[in-house]
Amino acid sequence: MSNSTKTTLPPEWDDDERMNFMFSDFKENRDVNTTDWDSKMDFWTAVVTQSCRDRGTVCVNLQDLNKSFRRKEKSPLGLGTVIQSMARCGKIQRESEFAANVDCGWLSWGVGLLLVKPLKWTFSTLLGGSRVPLEESFVVIELVKEKAAELLRSYRSSEFASRCILSFQELCTLSSDVCADESTLCMALLQLQRDKQVTVSLHEGEKIVKFCQPGQDRVSPVSDVDIGIYQLQCSEKLLGERVEKLGLEADKCKEEARHLLREGKKSQALRCLRGRKRVEKRADNLFAKLESIRGILDRIAQSQTDKMVMQAYQAGVSALRLSLKDVTVERAESLVDQIQELCDIQDEVSQTISGGVTSADEDIDELEKELKWLVDESKPDAGFPEIPTNHLGPVLEPSLPGDNLLNSLPTVPTTHLNITTEQLEEELNQLTLTDSGFQQKKSPAKRLEPAQ
Repeated sequence: MSNSTKTTLPPEWDDDERMNFMFSDFKENRDVNTTDWDSKMDFWTAVVTQSCRDRGTVCVNLQDLNKSFRRKEKSPLGLGTVIQSMARCGKIQRESEFAANVDCGWLSWGVGLLLVKPLKWTFSTLLGGSRVPLEESFVVIELVKEKAAELLRSYRSSEFASRCILSFQELCTLSSDVCADESTLCMALLQLQRDKQVTVSLHEGEKIVKFCQPGQDRVSPVSDVDIGIYQLQCSEKLLGERVEKLGLEADKCKEEARHLLREGKKSQALRCLRGRKRVEKRADNLFAKLESIRGILDRIAQSQTDKMVMQAYQAGVSALRLSLKDVTVERAESLVDQIQELCDIQDEVSQTISGGVTSADEDIDELEKELKWLVDESKPDAGFPEIPTNHLGPVLEPSLPGDNLLNSLPTVPTTHLNITTEQLEEELNQLTLTDSGFQQKKSPAKRLEPAQ
């Protein structure tokens, strides 16, 4: 490989056996050995593309490739076939054809694009059927797209981003870190024009480039307003440079007057001070003009902002009118009434569901009668004595007299029980015959002993 360029070489570059195969020519018929043919083509396609990327260029020709890829005094024999295959696949394109597909007007100023009538050309169907001129320049499509995108990013991140039009010289200075030479810059601009991101025109013999601004899908043609703004910006720049130059000249006069005064040359020092006053006056006049131009530019920028806001307002009004096309107050009121009616129906349904389900054969009156019967049944019989209501006295010790105990007992009933002796004996016999595990169901009043 030539020592004049620095290119990232593939790992197998030092493998003699492998590189002997890669440096050999392609078979005229790919079908003879498809695998070897494709392997060699993929290898050289990647190497050629990487070589251009490392050198920062987007164009390549066969003569430079033969010089760049020399190895042990040998050049690859199949690079012409590689160029043809890359062109057929659309990976590269002739420089003249690339420019012609964008705009023929570019041919008048683009570096390396001086052909008035670019020749269209095609390859033969049989590989090797046509020879590629050694000095024919080809554009690598992948790389020119990368350079175009990088150039656009560089512009939008620079101090010129607020200006939609730049001179070609200003763009050359701006892209010095992006494009290696002016030819690469031209190719990147051609790609940007193909993508509708820039437009190039001539103004008073000077090439100017207009960029697409943020928020726009494509760049608009250069208008008279754009030219007027560009002239004001050029005047602002020129006046700023002159004011700065006059300021330096005034400082120089002041220092010279101080030096003459130290040497005792008072008259010469006075002349220097008068010259300094004249320079400062000229600088003040130019600065006033500069401020006027800046004021005009600010007003133009403000008017463009106002125009953009008005357009946004107009779009908003149109969208709002379209969205409210079928909306009326009467329809809104009708919808609200329907919603309220449905809400009322839902409340009634919820209330009905929460009330539970009652059987049709259940009668409230019968239930109340049954409840009353249960209450009456739970009451004690009228024949039983009343339950004592007075409190029993405290439990007395056995040693205490029994008067207080007898007084605390309820009174003995005096009413006749209406029970005969025969009835009592019959009941006694039944109790005797009953099993001890059974309990005779008799009321307490009938188990009392007969009266003596």
